[in-house]
Amino acid sequence: MLLWKTSSFLLAALFNFAPATQTAGPIVDLGYARYQGSVNDTTNVTSYLGIRFAEPPVEDLRWRAPRPPKKVLGVQNATIVPPLCPQGFINISIPGGIPPPDLSNVSEDCLFLSVFAPWKLPPKGKKLPVIVWIHGGGYIVSSAATFDGTNLVRESNDGVIVVTIQYRLGIFGFMAGKVLKENGDLNAGLLDQELALKWVQQHINKFGGDPKHVTIWGQSAGGGSVLQQVIAHNGRTNPPLFKAAMSSSTYLPSQHHFDDPFPENIYSIVVSTAGCANAADPLTCLRASNTRTLQAANDKACRSGLYGTSVVVPVVDGEFITQRPSEALRQRRVNGNALLAISNTYEGDIFVDQTTADTVTAAQFVHDLYPRLNEAQVSEVARLYAGLGSPIRQADSIMGDTLFQCPTIWFTQAFRQSFKGEYAVLPAFHGSDISQYFPSFAPRFFDDAAFTSSFTQSFLDFALSRDSDPNAKFDDSNLTPRWSQYTSSMFEMVFNRTDIGELDIHSASTDTGLLERCAFWESVSELTAQ
Repeated sequence: MLLWKTSSFLLAALFNFAPATQTAGPIVDLGYARYQGSVNDTTNVTSYLGIRFAEPPVEDLRWRAPRPPKKVLGVQNATIVPPLCPQGFINISIPGGIPPPDLSNVSEDCLFLSVFAPWKLPPKGKKLPVIVWIHGGGYIVSSAATFDGTNLVRESNDGVIVVTIQYRLGIFGFMAGKVLKENGDLNAGLLDQELALKWVQQHINKFGGDPKHVTIWGQSAGGGSVLQQVIAHNGRTNPPLFKAAMSSSTYLPSQHHFDDPFPENIYSIVVSTAGCANAADPLTCLRASNTRTLQAANDKACRSGLYGTSVVVPVVDGEFITQRPSEALRQRRVNGNALLAISNTYEGDIFVDQTTADTVTAAQFVHDLYPRLNEAQVSEVARLYAGLGSPIRQADSIMGDTLFQCPTIWFTQAFRQSFKGEYAVLPAFHGSDISQYFPSFAPRFFDDAAFTSSFTQSFLDFALSRDSDPNAKFDDSNLTPRWSQYTSSMFEMVFNRTDIGELDIHSASTDTGLLERCAFWESVSELTAQ
């Protein structure tokens, strides 16, 4: 199965979104470089594409923390989409398809970000709230180029600045093991994100943004990345890098300790595939290898997991991430003051091989997915999911609950101020909500202007509000009812449509069966490495 067909909601469809009709934008002096963007004459949004925020992480800088960029002379062109980071492979199935991304525009030198701002900024002295978007893709595919922040700027009535960031993926960003711990930096991809957030703190005021009013947001592994940044440094990042957080489909795969057999096996696969097994120093050999060699190793490592799973993902490194995420969330060790988190109704379906419908059982599925569970725990899973339909539907629910639904609930419960929602517009599978707030991410399954505005503005209301409150509406036409704080009420906002195509947005209590299942998964989180 080809990469772009297996991950059509995780990969870019339109990489060149530079406006067709544009004029030269202002020049922004960042100290280390000056960048000139462009103004879209139709939308009146200024975009700065491909701003470097780190040195190229190549050769000896591979698997090390990113370094701030060196100074360059002259005015840099910020009108060209930056290269993608090297892409991996994720074996999932999504109905439909989109054109493949431009894989000719791939480079390890990919640590860039883009800024989208209103052409007409507020009077001098007044700064706009900022949204920093972290893309998803299982920590192994996609890029910031997929996500044009123009729509969010326009939907906010020119009230927000949007920053989209890139980070190292696959083995380039998330290879781990004892050897790498001793001579490198673990979770390099997360450290890339952190440096980008530090860049925002230092420079966003030059674009009209308020560094004290930053909200981070991501979807899937981007939402998982938001979770990682929230629990970073034991929830005590100093100085703070953001005020609040938003997450769409929070993704939490097994996050092992860095020297667990799982990440050590990934390291062994990479060393062997790259031809470095017999080298005196395999890691030095890897750093001296060319990108093509490492890309082949990356592809093999990414394919080593079960169908629908990502295995080259963040680890507990003891420094940036000090403990398993579920432990940190349970202890409320979090950065940021508030959270808005939304999941989709059928998150797990695309991550389960639907061709196994005639043979799959819940017990065997969960045994393969989480082999450290004992027989009694596997039997309990079978009991909890027995009433959820056919065996394949039970497998879908197991995958959806463990990777997305339960982590979203744990995430919201970690904050004293949190809001939870559900995107239920059919097919409501993972990623089907993205086109509501990023229109270029087609298709849109419910193309209703009032619904789209209310759904998208829920995020924007939260990000624009000084109190991080989605009830502080900036647009009176927003039809979303009043949100309840989730931790105290267990009420969430459901975004749906009726059978005859009318919008249906209402508040509802979280399903008690889901809460029971999530309580079980939390009780065995040490065995699932979550």
